[in-house]
Amino acid sequence: MEAYQQVKDKLEELGIEFEVVEHPPAFTTEQADSYIEGLEGVRTKSMFLTNKKKTQFYLLIMDDKKTLDMDDFKEQVEANRIRMASAESLAEKMQLPAGTVSPFGLLNNEEKDIRVYFDKDIVSEEIMTFHPNTNEKTIFIKTQDLFRFIEAIDFKYEILTLP
Repeated sequence: MEAYQQVKDKLEELGIEFEVVEHPPAFTTEQADSYIEGLEGVRTKSMFLTNKKKTQFYLLIMDDKKTLDMDDFKEQVEANRIRMASAESLAEKMQLPAGTVSPFGLLNNEEKDIRVYFDKDIVSEEIMTFHPNTNEKTIFIKTQDLFRFIEAIDFKYEILTLP
């Protein structure tokens, strides 16, 4: 099944409303933002991270204008060493290519072994934006509906305060 269709079908099954903007492939958050300029919704970046031994994986969602303090993050999640996961790990765990990471990739994580985190600064926003498993579309979804989606596919999430 086409990556976006899988996301669309699941959201419709859950009765979750969303809007989609189609655009040329976006390979950076700056590019993606330029295609949706003027539309309401916090611009997010989703980072797929792992520990040194690749025994634990993390999906961190934060405002795309923020820079991650990796030392602070690893302290909050109580890990020794954390780094960006490889493209191979991303393909294995979420069946996604680089540049399309989002909470919707969790649909492909049958092991349910990815820990999900949101930065506190964005959870009060009414609408969040993501690539729906393709970088040729941006989806606008209400934050509370996104949380409902995550729980409906049997994941938990935590909210962190990132500097």
